[in-house]
Amino acid sequence: MTTANKGDLSPIYDSLIAEQGDVLAEAREAAEEIQREAAEALDWSRIRSAQGSHPHQQGE
Repeated sequence: MTTANKGDLSPIYDSLIAEQGDVLAEAREAAEEIQREAAEALDWSRIRSAQGSHPHQQGE
């Protein structure tokens, strides 16, 4: 019984990429963009620094 090497499958994968585009790379790029957007949306440091420069009045 023989096992296929990665080199044996490369021409098939390369032809699929040529026909369909590199779907895995596109999905990876989309996931990275979503992670960047989520990190920016969840970054509270700007809000915390703004609150520190404008303290709430207490005791009123």
